[in-house]
Amino acid sequence: MAKMIHAMIRVLDLDRSMSFYRDAFGLETSSRLDFPEFSLVYLRNPENDFELELTLNRGRTEPYTHGTGYGHVAVCVDDLAGEHARVTSLGLAPNDIKEFRDGDRLIARFFFMQDPDGYKIEVLQRHGHYA
Repeated sequence: MAKMIHAMIRVLDLDRSMSFYRDAFGLETSSRLDFPEFSLVYLRNPENDFELELTLNRGRTEPYTHGTGYGHVAVCVDDLAGEHARVTSLGLAPNDIKEFRDGDRLIARFFFMQDPDGYKIEVLQRHGHYA
């Protein structure tokens, strides 16, 4: 059986992106590979063995397009309102908290935010399927 190990996104400013993911989600560098043409930085926190790979292509100055295929990366947290307040206090501009329901049944509470390169991130309350 296959094990998912990472997702990769391309970034324009590696330091800015590393700071964002550290401040927003507690992701720290687990591995870094620097080559003349590009750098690969793998991020994770103690709660994960799944990593986010940031790829910097040296010399790139134009923002990447996300096309119609990319949707979002999702994380779950114990205290959604607390996390929303925390990232707001960091100036990271999350969207409002929303609820997804099936009639009276709560399926999910969540908010979206974007990283410095415009990638969407869904932050979900740890609950049900997202525990």
